[in-house]
Amino acid sequence: MREKIFAYIKKKYITTPEYPWGEDDGAVLRHGDNRKWFALVMNIGREKLGLAGEGKVDVINLKIDDMVFRDVLLQDKGIFPAYHMNKEHWITVLLDGTVEEGQVCNLIDLSFTATASGKKKAKMRPPKEWIVPANPKFYDIEHAFDQAEIIEWKQSSAVKAGDTVYLYVAAPVSAILYRCKAVEVDIPYQYQDGNLTISTVMRIKLLRRYAPEAFPFGRLKEEYGIYAVRGPRGVPNSLSHALKA
Repeated sequence: MREKIFAYIKKKYITTPEYPWGEDDGAVLRHGDNRKWFALVMNIGREKLGLAGEGKVDVINLKIDDMVFRDVLLQDKGIFPAYHMNKEHWITVLLDGTVEEGQVCNLIDLSFTATASGKKKAKMRPPKEWIVPANPKFYDIEHAFDQAEIIEWKQSSAVKAGDTVYLYVAAPVSAILYRCKAVEVDIPYQYQDGNLTISTVMRIKLLRRYAPEAFPFGRLKEEYGIYAVRGPRGVPNSLSHALKA
């Protein structure tokens, strides 16, 4: 399984093992940017893990940030507190078939994410949902989508491509009117007047329209605890379900 794991990592993460102490003393897998380890493959004595029998066994050390999930994993056969590494954050997984290859690969993916740089983590994070304000005094948003399915919109750095953007149109409408998807982000843009400065925009694609009476500010406040929409903000789970119904 050792070679299968190396092949998986090379194909998915374009990374090959390094042998800083020689090939008999462990293979290190690193990120290309921050050079942090995300896996350490070793061949160690079975007694070091409290296993019966003589001889050695291949293992891989992986980082798990979620402590609760780590504790759950340690209940599984073939997974142990990390050998020769921080046992609070790392685990040791047998590579002798006790743990299925697919599960080992899933744990490698988790370790890769846990040890990634902040910039890489931002790119790897799952899509999020945002409520973004739209002021009709500055932009005729109610008619913008009559002319095009995709428009440019002022971007918050928190919004990434693939995120869902719900446009909340301010007074006198005061309601969520549009569900959109951010299809392109970080587009340089220069605009400034006495009330508004824009340096970066995103392109958003219209997915759905809502009637003004469907999600007015009063409902957002009373049912979902949203008391203001002054900038991009997350969407509560209950509101997310309602918006998708």
